[in-house]
Amino acid sequence: MSEIIFFSAFIIIILFILFLDLGIFDRHSHVVKFCEALIWTSIWISLAISFFIFIRFYGNLLHGIDSFEELKNLIALYGHPLNIDGLSLNEAINQYNSNLALEYITGYLIEYTLSIDNVFVILMIFYSFNVHEMHYKRVLFWGILGAIVFRFIFIFLSSSMIQHFSWTFYLFGAILIYSGSKMFIERNKKEKINTQNHPVVKFVSKYMKVYPRYVGENFFIRKDKVLYVTPLFVVLMMVEFSDIIFAIDSVPAIFSVTKDPYIVFFSNIFAILGLRSLFFFIVDVIKIFRFLKIGISFLLIFIGFKLILHDWLKDLGFTTTYSLYIVLGVLIGSILVSLIIPEKKEKVK
Repeated sequence: MSEIIFFSAFIIIILFILFLDLGIFDRHSHVVKFCEALIWTSIWISLAISFFIFIRFYGNLLHGIDSFEELKNLIALYGHPLNIDGLSLNEAINQYNSNLALEYITGYLIEYTLSIDNVFVILMIFYSFNVHEMHYKRVLFWGILGAIVFRFIFIFLSSSMIQHFSWTFYLFGAILIYSGSKMFIERNKKEKINTQNHPVVKFVSKYMKVYPRYVGENFFIRKDKVLYVTPLFVVLMMVEFSDIIFAIDSVPAIFSVTKDPYIVFFSNIFAILGLRSLFFFIVDVIKIFRFLKIGISFLLIFIGFKLILHDWLKDLGFTTTYSLYIVLGVLIGSILVSLIIPEKKEKVK
């Protein structure tokens, strides 16, 4: 019951903030400027950090821990790297909350870092379909709502698989190693979207009536008593599809840090919520960080091996703190190297 209450309160608060933004701060479509993107990015990061502080001191409320036995069972169930033997209940809960907070913030950083690659894909979709900049925010808003629903389903199904099938970790690890290697090899490849033959476009065109042109910010339009979807709706479906593909990498990556599906979900959602503002912020500065994609590919490969070798690493005493250090090291290192070794500009002959 405590999990349901905690989870429901979380969803209500998040939806309230999202619709507050849509209904009050964004009633009219407009081009999001750098300063606005920076402000909203700061707001979402601040909320994520505030939730980290809450988990650090009150994380035990998530599962309603009332006894030492319940805590031991929970640690065993989700494989937290903790040994609470010989501790009092208060000491054990404090240690548990501290580890839970570390798992959350590490998962958040992984998801947020990996989200940067998804920004490229979304931007490519907007460019390929000639979407006006003033409609970016609306598409991203509804795209994020869809992502929240899908992530909920995917995360809890994955958690159930992990609990019942131990080989799931090895499958997830292989997927991440493959994705990281592919990203590194194709890091300089310029990708294009075939707007006519893409599977999503074909699917929508086959089962829905598509209006031939954009109609402002509308996803649907009724003409002569016939309901049409607009090209902007097709773009929204493309964004949702890209998130589904992206989640295949990012969700298993966070399971390498924690098996607690609630912590995976919370870290995922805070990172996704920041994706919309991050999109507008990164679009202007992403070219500066040319080594970031290499860092992300290395991170995926590291997490993949961590999933495959999780039992061995646990025996070695590899804790959540080490994962956090590596994630921060890769992220900060990629940014610093990009600033220290900027891309050489071609000389005009």
